[in-house]
Amino acid sequence: MDTFLGLDALMLARIQFGFTIAFHFLFPAFTIGLASYLAVLNGMFLWTKDEAYLRLFKYWVKIFAITFAMGVVSGLVMSYQFGTNWSVLSDRAGPIIGPLMAYEVLTAFFLEAGFLGIMLFGREKVGPTLHMTATLLVAAGTAISATWIISVNSWMHTPTGFVMGENGQFLPDDWWAIVFNPSFPYRLAHTLTAAYLTTAFIVGGVGAWHLLRRRGDNAGVRTMFSMAMWMATVVAPLQVVLGHEQGLNTYEYQPTKVLAMEGHFESYDDGIPLILFGIPDQEAQELRYGISIPRVGGPILGKGWNGSMDGLETVPRAEQPPVAMVFWSFRIMVGIGVLMVAVGAWSLISRFRRNLYTSRWLHRAVFVMAPSGLVAVIAGWITTEVGRQPYVVYGELLTADAVSPIGASAVGSSLIAFIVIYFAVFGAGILYLLKLMAKPPEKGQRGVGEEPGPIRSAGIMPAQKLPRSDPNKPHPAE
Repeated sequence: MDTFLGLDALMLARIQFGFTIAFHFLFPAFTIGLASYLAVLNGMFLWTKDEAYLRLFKYWVKIFAITFAMGVVSGLVMSYQFGTNWSVLSDRAGPIIGPLMAYEVLTAFFLEAGFLGIMLFGREKVGPTLHMTATLLVAAGTAISATWIISVNSWMHTPTGFVMGENGQFLPDDWWAIVFNPSFPYRLAHTLTAAYLTTAFIVGGVGAWHLLRRRGDNAGVRTMFSMAMWMATVVAPLQVVLGHEQGLNTYEYQPTKVLAMEGHFESYDDGIPLILFGIPDQEAQELRYGISIPRVGGPILGKGWNGSMDGLETVPRAEQPPVAMVFWSFRIMVGIGVLMVAVGAWSLISRFRRNLYTSRWLHRAVFVMAPSGLVAVIAGWITTEVGRQPYVVYGELLTADAVSPIGASAVGSSLIAFIVIYFAVFGAGILYLLKLMAKPPEKGQRGVGEEPGPIRSAGIMPAQKLPRSDPNKPHPAE
């Protein structure tokens, strides 16, 4: 068998796709939420004429522009891989995947690209109304883009609305059933909420950093931290609910994945335990050193306290996903979600105690949690994508049958090139983003491409409204 460093072409192609898509999704996961945050900041400035909001808009719009650009560049690679490494998938599922991806470009990417320039450079050129409209459309474009991508990916998990052609192609029969496939609504809600939480904790982490550096008298710092904590307080518990609903949907259509997530090798006739931790041994088909809570798993899966369930022991080995990877990635995602809920509750208590900006332990916790959303997003994608193995189109097309007839050395060489280039190029970009975040939003903050001078917006001189210096005086966002 042709191998490269002991790995065959199929495994190398999977690793390459997993690496590039994981690296890519770090940027959309941030920009989806950040675009909406910018729209809120711009709207609050136009409503209140408070310079703190404009200052924050100009502070974060630079970061958005760089992150958006890196997301576009890293995403270009994905389309090429469909042709180089997954040509059989492209041929067989192309009649369905191709049009959906084209709709994403036509309805979302063009919308974002068309109005991005106005949002970045047009505040003083087109007036506040059109500039606000452009900002809203960019935010809408990011959400629409995610909608189409999730629809495509969800169809590969729960394929519906197709007929099989004579040459083995998936041919569209009902586009409504294809787009709105059974897992799509749950996965879309879960993904968008994850993006908003990711942004909230990055923004909150930046605010916490500046608060730890004794910059609590900066109105922009206080406002960004307060808004981020409101988002965490409200959305983190909602995300738990949405994740539970997606789990139930997954159990209905992909039960094997849920069994791997939960570590259920054995079947149960009278009550299903909730397994907290353990060491999955797929070779022996058992969970070693398991720690579980009796019967609690039944109600979580909608089966009641005395419910029964078939375990992985009833699934042929060839149809089981890599259990250990799915088991632990799921727990990383859930664990981070629990911490997010806890931090949101902590911030709410601090807000009522009026020490939101002086509780240094809270600030330390939020700062440490700043990248947690990105980690949870990657862990979630690993859970859902590895969990559908050995299928690339669940129940219809095996991953092994979808790979291109290409040598392992070719895939391995390109994988190494991707790793080197990605870490060099995007590593430099991320370091620059961190440099921007390390500086606080200052009075007279300039936006993208703006020259030094007074802040203006359609005749409004918000600089006349000075930021408050009293750290105990509440701000409208607080």
